[in-house]
Amino acid sequence: MGTTTPPRTLAEALRTRGDDSLAGLLRARPDLLSPVPSDITQLATRAGTRASVVRALEHLDRFALQTAEALAVAPDPAPYDTLLALLTGDGQDDGEGRDDAGAAITAALPGALATLREQALVWGEDTALRLVRTARELLAPSPQHPSPTGLGPTVSEATAGMSPGRLQEILAAAGLPATHDPVSAVAALTGLFTDRSLMAELLDTAPVEALAVLDRLVWGPPYGEVTPNPTPPVQWLRDRGLLLPVSTRTVVLPREAALHLRAGRAHRVPEPVAPALAVTAERDPQAVDRAAASQGFMALSTVEELLKLWDGGGPAILRAGGLSVRDLKRAAGALDVPEPVAAFWIELAYAAGLLASDGETDERYAPTPASDEWLDLPAQDRWTHLVGAWLAATRTAGLVGGQDSKGRALSALGPDLDRSAAPEVRRRILTLFATLPPGSAADPQTLLARLRWERPLRTGGPGGPPAPGDASDLRSRIALWTVNEAELLGVTGRGALSSQARALLDEGPDEAAARLAPLIPEPLDHVLLQADLTAVAPGPLERPLADMLSVLADIESKGGATVYRFTPGSVRRALDAGRAATDLHAFLATHSRTPVPQPLSYLIDDVARRHGHLRIGAASAYVRCDDEAVLNEILADKRSAALRLRRLAPTVLAAQADPGALLEGLREMGYAPAAESAEGDVLITRAGARRTPPRTPPVPVPEGPPVPDATLLAAAVRAVRAGDTAARAVHKDATTTSATGALPRTTPAETLATVQAAAMTGSAVWIGYVNADGAASQRVIAPVKVEGGFVTAYDHTADEVRTYPLHRITGVAELADDAAE
Repeated sequence: MGTTTPPRTLAEALRTRGDDSLAGLLRARPDLLSPVPSDITQLATRAGTRASVVRALEHLDRFALQTAEALAVAPDPAPYDTLLALLTGDGQDDGEGRDDAGAAITAALPGALATLREQALVWGEDTALRLVRTARELLAPSPQHPSPTGLGPTVSEATAGMSPGRLQEILAAAGLPATHDPVSAVAALTGLFTDRSLMAELLDTAPVEALAVLDRLVWGPPYGEVTPNPTPPVQWLRDRGLLLPVSTRTVVLPREAALHLRAGRAHRVPEPVAPALAVTAERDPQAVDRAAASQGFMALSTVEELLKLWDGGGPAILRAGGLSVRDLKRAAGALDVPEPVAAFWIELAYAAGLLASDGETDERYAPTPASDEWLDLPAQDRWTHLVGAWLAATRTAGLVGGQDSKGRALSALGPDLDRSAAPEVRRRILTLFATLPPGSAADPQTLLARLRWERPLRTGGPGGPPAPGDASDLRSRIALWTVNEAELLGVTGRGALSSQARALLDEGPDEAAARLAPLIPEPLDHVLLQADLTAVAPGPLERPLADMLSVLADIESKGGATVYRFTPGSVRRALDAGRAATDLHAFLATHSRTPVPQPLSYLIDDVARRHGHLRIGAASAYVRCDDEAVLNEILADKRSAALRLRRLAPTVLAAQADPGALLEGLREMGYAPAAESAEGDVLITRAGARRTPPRTPPVPVPEGPPVPDATLLAAAVRAVRAGDTAARAVHKDATTTSATGALPRTTPAETLATVQAAAMTGSAVWIGYVNADGAASQRVIAPVKVEGGFVTAYDHTADEVRTYPLHRITGVAELADDAAE
């Protein structure tokens, strides 16, 4: 451990790390913990697997990825100065601003290299940097997978298998001395392309058309197709090795020649610094908070209205799952919002556990019991609950209306809406908002540019980033949806992050609720009745008042003040719910700050007088009424023909329609019938009677393994260290094992004496052990107590204290003095 010898493998490099560094690796790449590696060698092997390396590359920012890409085309190993030169260039071009860019790259490169080292993608000293083999294979150029840098293979790789005669022809055409050794010929051609003065002399003799061909290939892709009879410019390039054959129809610009034409740069535009966020407007932070609070209260009202809409049982579930297009349109109309916005509110209520399937045979959506608990919470706590569910949800409402990979339509509440990247993107967008001064509104396009810089492989892929403003990739679309949804929820106000949202991100829901509470108006216990049969609620109403008023009247308009309209149908709805006329009069008188208008009193009395005058029951259905004249009117009305009524008695009519259809039919004719039970009692229909069984909110689909906590990381590092100690243990007595590595063999007396001595001295020993199932293993233990035929010891292999029967120990050997080093 004390040696300064450079590591020869990734495992050796990891072994020299401290515990904090190993914990950082496991934190950055949690997939390495599943399951916990048995030792350092296994950890290094797992860190080099293709799936793990791809996942690690996907989480690199733009400059760290460009650094890895430069190492992939650099010699292996590469000195630090060589890597820096590939990123900054050799200084031979006169590009404007190159000095500033070079300074920024020089300043940012140590941090990028530290990130690659921490994630075990790069190892070795600065004099010999090595990119792990799998990452080099993923990022290095090939005809099937061009390098992200646009560079082709080296001269040595491109000329492999080329005949010596052809190599001699190339050397002669390039003006180089002939050599009969193919290795020397390749080295001479490589030297030509890497010598700036010789290369400049060669290109000075090139035709202008040949230089144009090089310009098209220099930044990639470096491959081109040629005809059996190439044009003179292409033939000139082929003769001098500036284009080398890949196949009979394909040629490639070798890497060394391309680097000369690029002035030594691996990338056309290195990006060492993250793009800055542009501020589109600066607003008063208090105005932002008030606007966000107002919009947040509207969000709560919208979700409450949705729950009320489906209170008695919502729409049926499609056979394939989800909501039909017609039901989505109906919900959008009821909420008075566009269909995509309605899909967002529906998905949010579902993610928050407020809506779910009722699980019946005729399966429908309905509010859950948790929705009643949510409605009882203060407004600020309801808001934090909704926003918390939105931040954590992987269901992505913006996909509704699109198609899946098989061309099937994606429906609201349907399957295939989970996108594991959504929570990270939402939180990252809000975090970027939080980096701006309070009241500052960010430009969405600069937010997208920042996201692409932070996760380039998840957006642009290995070939480079998308064009600016392109929102075709999923993360960009989620980011744009996040900006819109944050405004709908009141997380942002007028484009800027509110202080309550900042508190939610930094301090938790309790602090956010405390910040929001003073900005939400107190619920009112009164309305203003008007002579035109309307009531005006000048602000939010207390829940009992709002619930009763929503039954007694229809909402006509919403906004800062809500306008309710009283109609015969709405009054009848209240009577159907079991309210008497006297109850309605008392309710209005109690809760109105203005006198109850006479037309409204007359409306209630008139509907109540006729309500229940007709009785509907099951015959199929029947109508009974003490007033024969009313029944005569119904029979004489042509609109009753569809009900197929006939008189059974002077005060009874029978119908072939079911009771529900008969009720609706007579109401459409202007009557106010009431349903009755088999005993003749009036049936009362109360709103909100349907609830699903207790349901848990949908579980977010994680993006890869979860990030382990500090306790798990510490335990994992101890286990890996212990396993590595056991695996690398060296025994003093080599004769105790066979040449094939079998278990040590000692007599029972020798075994007992050795473990007793180890217990007294506190030293570790190496044992062979056979468990009750007959499975043999080798272990390194530190005996603590030996008695009753058992040895209690700390097992370095399992990283725990265990007790072993002495008769199951096949043999024991002391460790060499340097085993722990």
